[in-house]
Amino acid sequence: MIRRSLFGLILCLLMAAPVAAQETTQDTTPAPVRVALDTSAGLIVLEMDPRAPVTVANFLRYVDEGRLDGVSFYRALDMGAPGGLIQGGTNGDPARVLPPIAHEPTSQTGLSHVEGTISMARFDPGTATGDFFIILGPGLTSLDASARDPVGFAAFGRVTQGLDIARAILTAPRSPTAGEGDMVGQMLEPKIEIRTARRVE
Repeated sequence: MIRRSLFGLILCLLMAAPVAAQETTQDTTPAPVRVALDTSAGLIVLEMDPRAPVTVANFLRYVDEGRLDGVSFYRALDMGAPGGLIQGGTNGDPARVLPPIAHEPTSQTGLSHVEGTISMARFDPGTATGDFFIILGPGLTSLDASARDPVGFAAFGRVTQGLDIARAILTAPRSPTAGEGDMVGQMLEPKIEIRTARRVE
């Protein structure tokens, strides 16, 4: 009787072992949050980076509250071989803009302005609201926080689909006179509408 009980106990332990091992190796990392921009030029899908939690939360609030529906990509800075960027968002519309957020420099997040990176447009640090830009070409790592510029810009994600669409927007027609200061000649004409911005399930 004792031998049978001992054998049964060992058998139960052996049967349970693989299950326990399987449970400890399960990946509990949450799935990345993606946002689809349905634009008049085509679909662009963005993936949020959790290393920039404040900036990501701000962008997702604009998305979830529909504040980016009907806005546009309105600026394209084409620098040729060094790269360029396209900028879009609320463009100062008081009906859409939320309070500015704290600045998250790349020196804190570990991100960099390589091709496909999405980052926040701003004036002074801590003034970013609902405008963003996408890096195109070899990248503009000069926008990272560095010894030359300890602040830089706040990168918070990357393009995972539609980089070709973003490149096409970069070369779209621009007004020769619209814009202020250094931005004269960088304003898209016509603008590229962002019809909707939605989380991708």
